[in-house]
Amino acid sequence: LDMLFHPEIKEMVVKRAKFWQSMREFMMKKGFLEVETPVLENTAGGADARPFITHHNALNMDVYLRISTGELWQKRLMAAGFEKTFEIGRQFRNEGMSAEHLQDYTQIEFYWAYADYNDGMKFVERLYKYVAEKTFDTLKFKIGEFNVDLGKEWEIYNYEEIIKKFTGIDILNVDLKEIEKKLQKLDVPYDKKGFNITRGIDNLWKYARKHLGGPGFLIDVPASIEPLAKRKENNPELVQRFQVILGGSEVGKGYSELNDPIDQAQRFAEQQKLREAGDEEAQMFDHEFVEALEYGMPPTCGFGVSERLFAFLMNKPARE
Repeated sequence: LDMLFHPEIKEMVVKRAKFWQSMREFMMKKGFLEVETPVLENTAGGADARPFITHHNALNMDVYLRISTGELWQKRLMAAGFEKTFEIGRQFRNEGMSAEHLQDYTQIEFYWAYADYNDGMKFVERLYKYVAEKTFDTLKFKIGEFNVDLGKEWEIYNYEEIIKKFTGIDILNVDLKEIEKKLQKLDVPYDKKGFNITRGIDNLWKYARKHLGGPGFLIDVPASIEPLAKRKENNPELVQRFQVILGGSEVGKGYSELNDPIDQAQRFAEQQKLREAGDEEAQMFDHEFVEALEYGMPPTCGFGVSERLFAFLMNKPARE
């Protein structure tokens, strides 16, 4: 009845179809192969998120619904000799709901061998412009309180500098107690269970990002924040990661993928310690993925964006 009486809601369903169709068109024009990877996994990998757990009766074991659209599987394809792959599919995260967050949603992820995060930023900017024009016939959008023009020069935001500018905290010289005090002063809610310095810095960033309209790319995050990204050669404490910033939030993330099996195993081990200390969003140790890296994965750029981008361009809550 809602759709019968409100044509604009019906039109939104049509626009959403155009949105994903234009994504697929762009990727295929650029020579990417569409693939499908498992939704049920025995190790939930590729993101920091709490997974849904279900039971596999035939094998009598618990399995997880995936929290990324095949990240660790598509990187195995890179190790197997494929150079450009993408997947559009559903993923699931068993965590809080908000205007920006759903538990069950569609995402695209692509992986591009012999490319790095600088190549990824140029490619993603072209992708977003293509999708916006095909779906909405414009590059200018109202997103929340921001007027966003995808056609203007995209900004580059430095993670450490942005947090310092809006919170006064130097994330390279801070302890957990100081972060907690600042979060309380800024009235930022945070989960005390499994709380650690990585989660604390992430909460500071989530406060700071609300001030950025974009379009732009966030770069130079600490290695502890991103366990699957390659370190920067000139500063190994930071990683080669970029996030698209639009309308005060992150709308897409990519990086030069970590392809050093020793470094990856160490970072998985650090994440496992955080899980054991109560951080349910920390990543699981995927031994099979490390083994794939030992055989050799080429330098690769990976990127993912969910239908949050569509919601933002529509200027609607994600649930709607």
